[in-house]
Amino acid sequence: MDLYAIYLVSDSVGETADVVIRSALYQFETENYQLKKYSYVQTTEEIEEICAKAADDRKAMIFYTFVKKEMADYMKERIEQAKLIGVDIYSPILTGLGQLFQLPAKEKPGMNRQLNEDYFNRVEAIEFSVKYDDGRDPRGIEKADIVLVGVSRTSKTPLSIYLANKNVKVANIPLFPESKPPKEIFTIAPERIIGLVNSPKKLNEVRKERLKTLGLPPSASYAGMERILEELEYADKIMKQIGCEIVDVSNKAIEETADHILHYMDVMNISRKQL
Repeated sequence: MDLYAIYLVSDSVGETADVVIRSALYQFETENYQLKKYSYVQTTEEIEEICAKAADDRKAMIFYTFVKKEMADYMKERIEQAKLIGVDIYSPILTGLGQLFQLPAKEKPGMNRQLNEDYFNRVEAIEFSVKYDDGRDPRGIEKADIVLVGVSRTSKTPLSIYLANKNVKVANIPLFPESKPPKEIFTIAPERIIGLVNSPKKLNEVRKERLKTLGLPPSASYAGMERILEELEYADKIMKQIGCEIVDVSNKAIEETADHILHYMDVMNISRKQL
């Protein structure tokens, strides 16, 4: 028994046509068909070849998704000339949305796939920043796009997550006199390290608030000015030893600091790694 030939033709991966047609096929109690998928169709010559193959199949139908109008029009013309059955999935949708928004479509194949890749890259960056937060695993230093260093309450963690939402893989390392920083921060390129500093007064305020949320007295040494100055002096020594970029976060919102770092990455031509 001859199978019905269902052609799925696209100028990109063809996910849209595949999902739509497979969903529609569930409405029919038959398996008497064969899907023939043609992805990344970019030329009229390829359309000619596909239509010729479909014409040779006695029971064929073509579903196509072209974002470029000229390609969709050419496919429609060839289908009519070959007396085939064809359905343009994309064009009516693009035309309708264009009328609604009063804007032309970009006509760039693969935009949906690109958006999906951006989404998964962002998720990966967030997972990375959580995994290598607060110096949990120094191995993340060599894998990160950017490494943040600084004393406690200089916004290292929230800044890491914010940058991760911009697809930047961030590791952050706390600096305090009682612990030597990981050796990796002295072996990677210094331009990939950002030192975060805060004013003693601001640190005193935020640390007192932190102690309050933990149910501890604000008089604890953690929030004391003597301790804060000791930590800042130690962190300054380490940052100068590294030779890294230093950002004062005392009067900056997270967004401002993140914008500064992103601009710095562009200026220094720091690329975002793929794990």
